[in-house]
Amino acid sequence: MTQPRLLRRPLLGAALLLPLPAFAQTRTATPRQTQGPFYPVTLPADTDADLVRVQGAAAQAMGTVAHLRGRVTDTAGAAIPGALVEIWQCDAQGIYRHPRAPDTARFDANFQGYGRVLTDATGAYAFRTLRPAPYPGRTPHIHVQVTRPGGGTLVTQMYVAGEPLNDRDGLLNRIRDPRAREAVIIPFLPADRIESRALLAQFDIVLAG
Repeated sequence: MTQPRLLRRPLLGAALLLPLPAFAQTRTATPRQTQGPFYPVTLPADTDADLVRVQGAAAQAMGTVAHLRGRVTDTAGAAIPGALVEIWQCDAQGIYRHPRAPDTARFDANFQGYGRVLTDATGAYAFRTLRPAPYPGRTPHIHVQVTRPGGGTLVTQMYVAGEPLNDRDGLLNRIRDPRAREAVIIPFLPADRIESRALLAQFDIVLAG
């Protein structure tokens, strides 16, 4: 049987990931958040790790390219290889690819809106996507779902450090533990060494249990 393309596709520049600390420590579990109303009803034809370039499209998506990278570990710091990492988000206009989303007819057809990869032997994953955009009622965010090999799923959301709308976002402010809140608010830093005018975000995901 032909192996699914998402399993064959190499991680995007995984060698540039930051190393995990060598010493043992208990890590704060990534907080659970809602899946939201816009998880895809049907998956797009292209579900790879590059959300900015849809297979067969002549142009790439509108917006600022962001390389999203990290590792999936347990609270002891042990890597979790073979975990399925899924992300989905609105386009640069604040529109989701979803039949119940407002203005979905205007969704940027050059943006996948959804992607998935498996973590490698070190627990690493990587996506090429967009810096998330706001839409009415929400601060910029990316939805993330991680499924362990054999089952067990974490759904969370990641946010952009320094966004003024963070202080007014109801879902983000439901996270009361300061360490857990800090763990999902991620700097998006200039990354011209990777791609001109792109950003880089390092989001390490810690699974409890």
